[in-house]
Amino acid sequence: MSVTVENLEKNMAKLTIEIPVEEVAKAEQRAYNKSKHQINVPGFRKGKAPRNIVEKLYGADIFMEDAVNDLLPTAYEEAVKESGLEIVSRPQIDYVQVEHGQPLIVTATVAVKPEVKLGKYKGLKLDLTAPEVTEEDILAELKREQEKNATMKDVEDRPVKEGDTVTLDYAGSIDGVPFEGGTAEEQELTIGSGHFIPGFEDQMIGMEIGEERDLHVTFPEEYGAKELAGKEAVFHVKVHAISEKELPELNDEFASEVSEFETLEAYKEDIRTKIQERKEKAFVQEKENAALEAAVKNAEMEIPQAMIDSQAEDMVNEFGERLQMQGMRLEQYLQFTGMSMSQIVDQYKDQAKKRIEGRLVLEAIVEAEKIEINDEDREKGYQELAERYGMEADKVKDFFDEESLSGYDKDLATQKALDLLVEKAK
Repeated sequence: MSVTVENLEKNMAKLTIEIPVEEVAKAEQRAYNKSKHQINVPGFRKGKAPRNIVEKLYGADIFMEDAVNDLLPTAYEEAVKESGLEIVSRPQIDYVQVEHGQPLIVTATVAVKPEVKLGKYKGLKLDLTAPEVTEEDILAELKREQEKNATMKDVEDRPVKEGDTVTLDYAGSIDGVPFEGGTAEEQELTIGSGHFIPGFEDQMIGMEIGEERDLHVTFPEEYGAKELAGKEAVFHVKVHAISEKELPELNDEFASEVSEFETLEAYKEDIRTKIQERKEKAFVQEKENAALEAAVKNAEMEIPQAMIDSQAEDMVNEFGERLQMQGMRLEQYLQFTGMSMSQIVDQYKDQAKKRIEGRLVLEAIVEAEKIEINDEDREKGYQELAERYGMEADKVKDFFDEESLSGYDKDLATQKALDLLVEKAK
């Protein structure tokens, strides 16, 4: 196999890969051996027709597609190694010569890692304020705990108001004709939750128990059921019951019931400590983001579009994996939102560019500062991973082979570069 490299503009390159005719012939033979049992040729038992007879009947190139699919992955991988390029995108493959009895010639157009010219990255001014815990923060946390421990109380002496939970019947129609899914009985609805069509809940405010009323609403243009989208509808509703949340009183008894503390003051102090820890953790992230953003702004680099496209596709795949953990496939999400794969990839391209810029700058700092990773760095990293995933550090090590360990070292090195940015910032 031979490989030639042509450097193109904007950090792109073209690899021309030529596979000798002898290798192509062997791949064609493998394709014939694999598929011959499924080929019918008049005058021969199934799978017994000689290859030359099959090619005469169906054409000399009948096995070329399978041969190419057999040869190309390995050939491309070897070509990348031989080229010495650091490729950062998926290849665009073009077939130059695919012909029985001839060498296979293809080109692979790829993005190569851009050079980064670092600007100022030490002593960056961040203009950030260290976080403080306010009384409002503590009260908000107490309010959330109150809500979690609230009880529902029936209301009979007043009409519906915001925040109430109402038990109702409803029957919807468009131009006087009922529609599927528009009718329910003894349905519970919290007013202000936004669970029903816009305008529905607002029009229920002021209704009394036993009262019936027609509510006029318009389905949103982007409503999931296309036959209802944008349509005006009337819902006839009847209120059966009204209930409201009753929050527990904030006192020592409440504190002892929802926490390990006997007094409200001790509970509030614990809340203060935990909020401070959360804010400080978020502040570290904020400093890292600000420092990296400033370093990127001061640097110069030309990122090829193909690199951005590949990164965006990877980010969509990551999103798909997160969806799957929640019980939904990416295809279902696209169908639900009415988006195409290309549209969702486009949505990620700005984030992809930002991620690439940050990574390239950190890698350039690693090189400039001659940052190296030692056993102590790795052990610390293993321990952090173990704590994050609730595992033993020794078991975490088992997940790393030689190849993944190399990538892990790069991640640790870029984190050290990020730590340096924050440490040297003002």
